Amino acid sequence: MSSGVDLRTTVGSVQLANPVMTASGTGGHGAELDAYMALASLGAVVVKSLSAGPWPGNPAPRIVAVPGGMLNSVGLQGPGVEAWLEDELPALLAAGATVVASIWGSSVDDYAEAAAMLAAAPPAVVAVEVNLSCPNVHREMFAHSPVATADVMDATAAAGRPRWAKLSPNVTDIVEIAGAALSAGADALTLVNTLRGMAIDPETRRRRLGVAGGGGGLSGPALHPVAVRAVAECRAAFPDAPIVGVGGVATATHAVELVLAGACAVQVGTATFADPRAPARVLGELATWCAQHDVPRFADLIGAAHP
Repeated sequence: MSSGVDLRTTVGSVQLANPVMTASGTGGHGAELDAYMALASLGAVVVKSLSAGPWPGNPAPRIVAVPGGMLNSVGLQGPGVEAWLEDELPALLAAGATVVASIWGSSVDDYAEAAAMLAAAPPAVVAVEVNLSCPNVHREMFAHSPVATADVMDATAAAGRPRWAKLSPNVTDIVEIAGAALSAGADALTLVNTLRGMAIDPETRRRRLGVAGGGGGLSGPALHPVAVRAVAECRAAFPDAPIVGVGGVATATHAVELVLAGACAVQVGTATFADPRAPARVLGELATWCAQHDVPRFADLIGAAHP
């Protein structure tokens, strides 16, 4: 960056030019955001979660604005891994992006199949984020159980590249779940996914989201302090574990807070709905923030809020 700040970081064995990524589910499966920023300038592009085969997602309406952010029940709509590799990934590669694939499944076997299909992906796909925690589909949320979490992480080794376990804040003890993920082979933790929520229209007396039950995942500013606490708790429990912080990052200050709590990189998600350039803007702000605060190396901030 022109600021002269060294923004390089690592997430486990993955080296990144800088710590700012997109968040899965908020920038599409391909190069949709390339019209708004140079995707190659980001630390990585994390694509929307993919299942082994195509998945239709949930009925509309899927997104609603609420105080403090938004609720979504998109339901992991996607083309499947094979179609993504053929139809969506080439545009990301052409844009020069560093790519993190994201996978999900309805069963351990589904996760294993999706992971195995990524084994032959090109080197630009540097990691696989294992989404154990989406609250918007009617299935077991694997991240609610240390045993189920470990089973999935073990089953996804066939991806043949580093795996990041994306965990849920909707648990009593996220440290226990994180420990299970790390013990089963997770190279890093992504903290956190959305909080469960619901919105009801008082005029119509109907639930605002179309999914059965009317619930969805809360993201945006309201999620940020939850993410900071999760990152801090897991950093304290596992000082050497790489952590990616996600939740309500819309400015450099939000990013720095997660980094001080223990994250070595951050993801920008919901902010892109209001400003598609948000990830690039946060990256620029972060370089400026470091320069203004006499921080020559971004890595010096990681976990600095801990004793």
